[in-house]
Amino acid sequence: MELANIALIGVGVMGGNLVLNIESKNYSVVVFDKDSSKVEKYLNEKATGKKISGAKSLKDLVEKLELPRKIFMMVPAGKAVDELIDELIPYLDKGDILIDGGNSHFPDTTRRTRYLEEKGFLYIGTGVSGGEEGALKGPSIMPGGSFKAWEFVKPIFQSISAKVDGNIPCCEWVGENGAGHFVKMVHNGIEYGDMQLICEAYQIMKDLLGLSYEEMYETFKEWNEGELQSYLIEITRDILNTNENGEPLVEKILDTAGQKGTGKWTVLAALDSGAPLTLISESVFARALSALKDERVEASKILSGPKPKFEGDKKQFINDIGKALYASKIISYAQGYILMRYAANEYYWNLNYGGIALMWRGGCIIRSVFLGKIKEAFDKNPNLTNLLLDPFFKEKMESSQQAWRRVVTTAINNGIWVPALSSALTYFDGYRNARLPANLLQAQRDYFGAHTYERTDKPRGEFYHTNWLDN
Repeated sequence: MELANIALIGVGVMGGNLVLNIESKNYSVVVFDKDSSKVEKYLNEKATGKKISGAKSLKDLVEKLELPRKIFMMVPAGKAVDELIDELIPYLDKGDILIDGGNSHFPDTTRRTRYLEEKGFLYIGTGVSGGEEGALKGPSIMPGGSFKAWEFVKPIFQSISAKVDGNIPCCEWVGENGAGHFVKMVHNGIEYGDMQLICEAYQIMKDLLGLSYEEMYETFKEWNEGELQSYLIEITRDILNTNENGEPLVEKILDTAGQKGTGKWTVLAALDSGAPLTLISESVFARALSALKDERVEASKILSGPKPKFEGDKKQFINDIGKALYASKIISYAQGYILMRYAANEYYWNLNYGGIALMWRGGCIIRSVFLGKIKEAFDKNPNLTNLLLDPFFKEKMESSQQAWRRVVTTAINNGIWVPALSSALTYFDGYRNARLPANLLQAQRDYFGAHTYERTDKPRGEFYHTNWLDN
């Protein structure tokens, strides 16, 4: 019997499409699912005539694989991954490789890498982004874990990933233990921010400017042909152009946003490390506020604010919105990269920041032309502390700043909800200021808790306390 090159467990939509992608690159695959009917259906339909076989049990799956065995797990994050690993271990040989392609929390991946390496096995925790279409046609893949495993999976991973800039794969080794899943987590956090910013631009155009859906469609279509070109702008354009019975379908969708937890993980990681992830945090809280639908409906009957009324040049203001969106997007990515830098220092990862931007250029949900500029920035200066300090992004912030301020202040004065756009602007104003009012905050802390403070007229690292009541 000819042994398969790789196995995949979990033939849901994502897993099933990944298998078809792998097989199309001339690899043979054996599949398994706890629900045997899924495997049978898959083999009889999508996998017909392809180098894809099924396994009746985990033992059967392992026996059908060449050495070192490569087993791709596409199961729900959490307990299910740990249980599957323990079920597989008795059938494995030293050097076999387990791969978790789900949205696992990076500390779990770090723990699992250590656990399996201690037993003589190898482990990869990899982010896979791009949804169902990406899984089939080429996702962005962000692997981390046991570096010894990389040489064995690299040809497969890079062959099935998205390609950009002359066939460069959107897949490269990220780092040890949980690095791959950490980078995917940050990707998802930035995704939260991008989506919220786009939604705020939509709300300003709809509720303040009174644009029709056709006019908004044309605006997003134009944006997608310029510097804002991205997958999320593209799908927003298509959504705004989708009608049901002659009415915009999006108007019939309940305004309560869901979330699966990766955005929250990003915010918690930022809080743990002290990274100022303000925009992404606001985007996560924005979804939480949207979920209070019934409360908001009742509050709307009691609480009041200004009635939106725009007076001015709509065409110019739409251009301002585009600039505000671009500037805020820069802030979102700048903050995401700061979080990765903090994590790299804490966990001793040697992250390639330009390479990460390249991995995100294609296949993933946040793919955009914008990421090429981020790669260029880190290629020029691998030690860049903040994207805002790169000459290209500095110029963009300067040229967008007045439009950005007009959009935020006009929206606020008209009672339009813009948590992400305004948060991005306040971060920018905080970061560009050499002196913030934290001096007073430190005095307050010292007053009530004797927490001490540093002085501007003394060397850094020397701390002082004042008995404030004696003055």
